[in-house]
Amino acid sequence: MSPDTITRLDSMPRPAAVSHRRAGGGTRARIAAIGTANPATSYSQQDVLDRYRIEDRRICQMFLNSAIERRFLTLPPTGADGLPAVETQGELLKKHSSNAIAVGAQALQRCVEQGGLRLGDIAYLCCVTTTGFLTPGLSALLIKELGLRTNCARADIVGMGCNAGLNGLTAAAAWAQANPGKLAIMLCVEICSAAYVFDGTMRTAVVNSLFGDGAAAVALTVQETPCARLPTVLGFASGVVPEAIDAMRFDWNDTHGKFSFVLAQDVPYVVGANAERVIDQLLGEHGLRRSEIAHWLLHSGGKKVIDSVKVNLGLTAHDLRHTTSVLRDFGNMSSGSFLFSYERLLAEGVIGEGEYGVMMTMGPGATIEACLLHW
Repeated sequence: MSPDTITRLDSMPRPAAVSHRRAGGGTRARIAAIGTANPATSYSQQDVLDRYRIEDRRICQMFLNSAIERRFLTLPPTGADGLPAVETQGELLKKHSSNAIAVGAQALQRCVEQGGLRLGDIAYLCCVTTTGFLTPGLSALLIKELGLRTNCARADIVGMGCNAGLNGLTAAAAWAQANPGKLAIMLCVEICSAAYVFDGTMRTAVVNSLFGDGAAAVALTVQETPCARLPTVLGFASGVVPEAIDAMRFDWNDTHGKFSFVLAQDVPYVVGANAERVIDQLLGEHGLRRSEIAHWLLHSGGKKVIDSVKVNLGLTAHDLRHTTSVLRDFGNMSSGSFLFSYERLLAEGVIGEGEYGVMMTMGPGATIEACLLHW
C-alpha cells in the first residue's frame, strides 16, 4: 500500500467509536504493573561465534548483520575439546525447567513490587512458554516456588510461539474483567537456549543467531476509578495465514535426537503482507485510524520482520524505537519480547492521557495478534 493510499484511508469518515465500558457497565481490565528478568549470563554475537569456533563466512555474516548486539543465553559448559558440550534433549528440558522457574519467578516478583502489590494478591496466573514442555505446568511450579495461594486459578499456554504473549494477555484480561477487584498475572518465560541445535548448518544458524532468554510478567486488574497512569485494554484482534502453516515450526531431528526450530526465509514478508489486515480490523472496531496511534509496541522478531511490518503499516523508525532497541540488547525472546518494549516505553515517561497504543506479536501459524490500549 502506497503512502498516498494510507493518507486517503486516514481521511475517510470514521465509524462511531466503541464505548470503553462494557455493555454491563463494568470497567475494562487495566495493566497495573510489569516486571522483566533475564539469566545472569549474556554474550555478544562475536562471543557466540568464538565460543563455538564458527568460521563459516555466511553464518558469521548472519550473526553480525542481525542488528543484535547482545543476548542473554544459558550455554552449556565447555568440554575437553574446548567447545560447549553437546546437550541431549533431556538435558535441554532440564535447562528449561530450572531456568524458567528461576527467571520467571524473578520477573513475577518484580512485577508485583513495581505495582505495589503482594504475591498473596494473585488470584489468577497464566503462564506462557514455547521453549520447553513441563508437567505439572509452570503455573503450578511457581505456586510452590513462590508460596502463592493454592487456590489461585491457573492456565498454561505451551507451544504457540512468539505470538503467544498476546494470547495469554487475552485470557488474563478476560479473567480480570470477569472478576473485578481480583489480580491476574500473565507471565511469559522463554529459555530459547534450551531449544538450540548447533550443527554448522544454515538452517540451525538462523535460529542460533536470533533468539535469547528472558521473562516478562504483567499484572491486570479492574479499577472502577479511572487512572490515567494505567492503560485500559480495549480489545484484541487475531489473524492466521493458513498457507504459511509450516513457515515456523518445531521438528524432531533424528540425527541429533532432539527438537529443532525452523524459520522459513519468507517469514518476514508473510508477516508484513498480512499485518495491515489485523491492525485495521482492530482499529476499525474502535473507530480509530493508524495515525491516531501514539505508541507502537511490536514483537522484536528480527530485523527483516520489523522492516517488513514497518513498511506495510507505514510506521517510522521512531515508532519502532523500542522494538528495535529490545532486539539490539536482547535478541528475540519469543513470547515476552513485546513486554520489554512496553517497559521501555513506560521508562521514557512520554505517555499522555487519552493516547492510544497498539501491541502486536507474530508467530507460527503464521499468526498475528494485536491489542489496543488506551491511557
